[in-house]
Amino acid sequence: MKYISTRGDQTERPFSAILLEGLAPDGGLYLPTHYPAVDDATLTRWRALSYAQLAFEILSLYIDDIPAADLLALAEKTYTEATYGTQAIVPVRRLEDGLLIEALSNGPTLAFKDMAMQLLGNLFEYELARRGEQLNILGATSGDTGSAAEYAMRGKQGVRVFMLSPFGRMSPFQQAQMFSLQDANIHNLSVQGVFDDCQDIVKAVSNDLEFKRKFKIGTVNSINWARLLAQVVYYFAGYFQVTKANTERVSFAVPSGNFGNVCAGHVARMMGLPIDRLVVATNENDVLDEFFRTGTYRVRGSAETYETSSPSMDISKASNFERFVFDLLGRDGSRVAALFGAGLAKDGGFTITRDEFARIAGFGFASGKSTHADRLNTIRETWQLHADMVDTHTADALKVAREHRVPGVTMIVLETALPAKFAETIQEALGRDPLRPAALEGIEALPKRFTVMPVDTARVKAYITEHCR
Repeated sequence: MKYISTRGDQTERPFSAILLEGLAPDGGLYLPTHYPAVDDATLTRWRALSYAQLAFEILSLYIDDIPAADLLALAEKTYTEATYGTQAIVPVRRLEDGLLIEALSNGPTLAFKDMAMQLLGNLFEYELARRGEQLNILGATSGDTGSAAEYAMRGKQGVRVFMLSPFGRMSPFQQAQMFSLQDANIHNLSVQGVFDDCQDIVKAVSNDLEFKRKFKIGTVNSINWARLLAQVVYYFAGYFQVTKANTERVSFAVPSGNFGNVCAGHVARMMGLPIDRLVVATNENDVLDEFFRTGTYRVRGSAETYETSSPSMDISKASNFERFVFDLLGRDGSRVAALFGAGLAKDGGFTITRDEFARIAGFGFASGKSTHADRLNTIRETWQLHADMVDTHTADALKVAREHRVPGVTMIVLETALPAKFAETIQEALGRDPLRPAALEGIEALPKRFTVMPVDTARVKAYITEHCR
């Protein structure tokens, strides 16, 4: 299996060559040259596997330059009951007939990002040891990616983490998770802007090839293919838990800001997993919902990027979206480069043609949005009717999922975080605080270590330079 860029660079690279990279040299994102087809017999065989074994089988289709025994060992080291608190790793629970929640938030930081980040940390450590190299990870987070990355990378040999986050725009719990870490290889940079400013700085640094190579800059954001690949696994795992036969189709509702989570579902569907629809749920920052309704992708500026009670989706420039558009446009790299390069730079967005828009239905996508009022109502109803407490992002997905249910098709809502991360909104909705693991009680009071930065790529580069000596 080899990998190419979404922006036309057809140079085929092996997995290990792109694992430690962020963007491709031409500014595009890496995708495999093709999606392996999974047939009925394979699906049947996979039903009996543990989560770690299933992860190994799926990873093996895309990774052929790590020995199979080593890859299996990495999967088994990552997906353990001790880490996730359950043998199923991603257990599915029923709300009502045909509507279920897949729990992706049982990892160390109580967010779905752990599902991929824990594997990524082990892959990085393995590959760096194999090469005898070091890696400086530069990332941006709107809430959960940062803590998941830092908990996965803390203490890893050969790895430093420089994580950018929007100053004052994460929940107190999310800030505490990141800023309370005292590990010498973890650096938190709090940027005086919004998430998209952080993401733009990461891309700008990644596009400076001389700086990137000199300081061996890699990424853990969902632009890293390995992270997205790890997320493909839980679509298969969820499907197997709720079906008995491969003829059954299911839909998934996914809270989405950066498009990485639902893009993994797109990959699973392209491989042959019987997915009926992939329902994209946004909050008030509805750039993705607008695209799937109209065919127009319109990036918002900082002033139009709202601060909401589902902050991990306070994003108006969805980095992973380019991967789907590449497939939608028949893998025409030059067309993608024109849209995401000059198109975004000149016009702040683009509109695909009527024929291109018509193709979306064939990929199974639908969308909707949820507001703060919707969020509160969904959290309240879910608690009152089902005694099930959901976080704000999962509430967004539940609200939109109900709008797209089809008789006879099971709808699985992907839970992306635990309510403990968003206590203020849970208190507003239910008049009570959410439960949190005992180990995380009082985390907000711990000493914090972070550096405030302006929206300035040069300042971030200078910080990296200073701390890589």
